[in-house]
Amino acid sequence: MQAGEMVEFPGGIRGMALNLEVDNVGIVIFGSDQDIKEGDTVKRTKSIVDVPVGNGLLGRVVDGLGNPIDGKGPIVSTERRVADQKAPGIIPRKSVHEPMATGLKAVDAMIPVGRGQRELIIGDRQTGKTAVALDTILNQKSYNDAAGTDESKKLYCVYVAIGQKRSTVAQLVKKLQESGADAYTIVVAATASDPAPLQFLAPYAATAMAEFFRDNGRHALIIYDDLSKQAVAYRQMSLLLRRPPGREAYPGDVFYLHSRLLERSSKLNEDFGAGSLTALPIIETQGGDVSAFIPTNVISITDGQIFLETELFYQGIRPAVNTGLSVSRVGSSAQTNAMKSVAGKVKLELAQYREMAAFAQFGSDLDASTQALLNRGARLTELMKQNQYSPLTNAEIVCVIFAGTAGYLDKVAVKDVGRFEAGLLKHLRTNGRALLEDITKNDRKVAGDLEKAVRAELDAFAKNFA
Repeated sequence: MQAGEMVEFPGGIRGMALNLEVDNVGIVIFGSDQDIKEGDTVKRTKSIVDVPVGNGLLGRVVDGLGNPIDGKGPIVSTERRVADQKAPGIIPRKSVHEPMATGLKAVDAMIPVGRGQRELIIGDRQTGKTAVALDTILNQKSYNDAAGTDESKKLYCVYVAIGQKRSTVAQLVKKLQESGADAYTIVVAATASDPAPLQFLAPYAATAMAEFFRDNGRHALIIYDDLSKQAVAYRQMSLLLRRPPGREAYPGDVFYLHSRLLERSSKLNEDFGAGSLTALPIIETQGGDVSAFIPTNVISITDGQIFLETELFYQGIRPAVNTGLSVSRVGSSAQTNAMKSVAGKVKLELAQYREMAAFAQFGSDLDASTQALLNRGARLTELMKQNQYSPLTNAEIVCVIFAGTAGYLDKVAVKDVGRFEAGLLKHLRTNGRALLEDITKNDRKVAGDLEKAVRAELDAFAKNFA
């Protein structure tokens, strides 16, 4: 018997060997245990748990073992892979250098994510964590359509729902289908009503499906929604297998549970096909406690975190990104030159604004420079708001942020910032298309003649804005 081997019970129910002891084997069951009786014969399959992979899974909804659950017939797949693969070593890897656009101004400008990075999305329940992830998937449609047959530019997405309500997953799948994003997306669902072993296995199975693209020189994005529930399912299994509990009753190897999963996301070098797998794991905190066991574990494994706050969400700042606590440890080297040249300033100005706003509550008489800083900060905060399902292209974000940092909003009332932005985007999409294409195609800084061109479009729009 091997560890992780698939076994079969009478009636076709499958299980996986997790505990190998001298006189017994501990097996977790992928399915209903109602028909299993003492004295049943359990057969070895002599194979480690594996799942189907390949292009045939795109546009489909499967369970944690890769079986279709969307009623569209069997999966057309020629290849199978072991669910729990070993992560790539040091030699095949390369540092992250290509951008992975989310379409969200707050993220792409201040907490940029690169292809091959692991960026954690962390926050309490109902703060818009899934919304950030879903917008990222929807944003890839324009890039994938523009790429045509060039596979090196496309980004395939895998979304893993762990322990969520079935209604929530159904809504998400419907949204993907409505927007046409299902053509490049695989949804793996281990919902709340599925047994704990399937919730534990689903992230590994989904990663194997995403690795197929990475290892064939293509790019993939995987979203784990969410890993807190996977840890709970693993705790449940471990306690039933009588493994000793540790902190918060989690087993001792719960760090390894997540580290071996997230280490599989990487950017490979040219000798290994130059593919990449980007991960956006989601962690749900309780009452904003980022120092709990699972959140600290995953923060230490990932390359940065997007921290979403309940308070900001209720103030109407959505996405509710706390730009002070959010970081991206490797993404800035993956930003485009245009974005890099405008985003540095917005980061600094928002940081100064947060610091000043705290002091300004105490004093009423403020000097002109402080007042100007507070006014600019309030407008930039307003500018970072964005509606759900409305991702922007990289070039559009560059122009919008430049408008904020170059003082075009200073005379606009805070309540009109959203209207100004909507009007500007409409103007750019009709009259400024040549400029947007120039920013997209020629990766250069917003300086010199490009800055003049951006200012010309902004001036043309601003003089008619009222």
